[in-house]
Amino acid sequence: MKRFKIAIVGAGPAGYFAAQALQNLADDQSTYDIDMIERLPTPWGLVRSGVAPDHPKIKTVSKVFEKIANAPGFRLFANVELGSDLTIEQLKDSYDAVVLATGSPRGKKLGIPGEELPGSLSAATFVPWYNAHPDFKDEAIDLSSHTAVVIGAGNVAMDVARMLALEPSELDPTDTADHAIDALKNSAIREVVISARRGPEHAAFTSPELRELPKLEHTNVVMNPEDISSAIIRAGAEIEKDTKSNLDAMTLIAEREPTSHDRTLIFQFLATPIEIKGNGKVEEVVFQRTGSEETFSIECGLVITAIGYESPALEGIPLANGKVVNNEGFVEDNLFVVGWAKRGPSGVIGTNKSDAAEVMKILVSKLNKPKDSGDVTGIITHNKVVTQMHWEQINAAEVAAGEPLGKPRRKAVSREELLNLGAL
Repeated sequence: MKRFKIAIVGAGPAGYFAAQALQNLADDQSTYDIDMIERLPTPWGLVRSGVAPDHPKIKTVSKVFEKIANAPGFRLFANVELGSDLTIEQLKDSYDAVVLATGSPRGKKLGIPGEELPGSLSAATFVPWYNAHPDFKDEAIDLSSHTAVVIGAGNVAMDVARMLALEPSELDPTDTADHAIDALKNSAIREVVISARRGPEHAAFTSPELRELPKLEHTNVVMNPEDISSAIIRAGAEIEKDTKSNLDAMTLIAEREPTSHDRTLIFQFLATPIEIKGNGKVEEVVFQRTGSEETFSIECGLVITAIGYESPALEGIPLANGKVVNNEGFVEDNLFVVGWAKRGPSGVIGTNKSDAAEVMKILVSKLNKPKDSGDVTGIITHNKVVTQMHWEQINAAEVAAGEPLGKPRRKAVSREELLNLGAL
């Protein structure tokens, strides 16, 4: 029996599905001991800090992660950072294979004048802020204006816009960060414009997300019927199934009887942002009608861009187009990559499962003789490593704190508080 040691860097969906694939590939000839390394004191990646709190069903995949984590041969090393606590080279020397599952946490930029003004930020900042990510707890999000503009046409843009436009008391039974609920309850924002550069037929929203919008009890949802009917004509008879499903959902929204709530979410299509203006802070966004010279502007105090993500630079790892350079998941030597770091920010959580399974087959095919060398325990020098046992303590404490409030959990936000809950 050959026992191979595999290090997985990143405890999000891609990392867990890679671990699961390795567990499934074990047989009576080879088995795989897995050490999962995570920068934060908490695992689960975007399932914890990315999924919208008002979509709790999506988070139930965490039960799968816990099953993977409790299988023999799996160890968690959270609160351990690549670059400061250990290096890629150290991991490559110590393990038979190293899998990068580091995601794409950086928001892409529009590249237009005024983008650096206070009040202009990326969804890559706003989403983890309301999801209790320790690195974003102190962000100053200005919610003092009447209007906010969200730029993007995918589900992240939709989540951001919905969080800004819903009645904040709807978040009370969710695991939204306390500081975010407080800020949103004091928010002056009553109109949110979600703006897409292209037409409705090209939007990357998914139809289930669109179909949920009319269920918002305290928010008007507005789409121009002409935008949708024109998109249907442009899409033509040979329309793709997903596009048709989207346009059907948009038609239902556009044709609804108007409502008269205090809060409004407006969809704007075929508008390209060309400048953000303001004196010391965001005051308006200038748009150009796509395909014409016509410009117009929207007065607002907050602009959030949700136009995609990219991977951060990792020392010694080649990057191109915001992702790790790879050939079907193989990077070099005994280094592999999965998830968004491999393919870019595309697909849903489940996409990572089939993706990781394919890469792990390639990884296993390249293994020969197990290394007789150390592991991370001989590299990490600090004593604040969050193991699976510590994480289970943190998890149980958060769930217990949420129970009397009718929440699935009450998240600890600071690293110190999280480590204290884990008795570290």
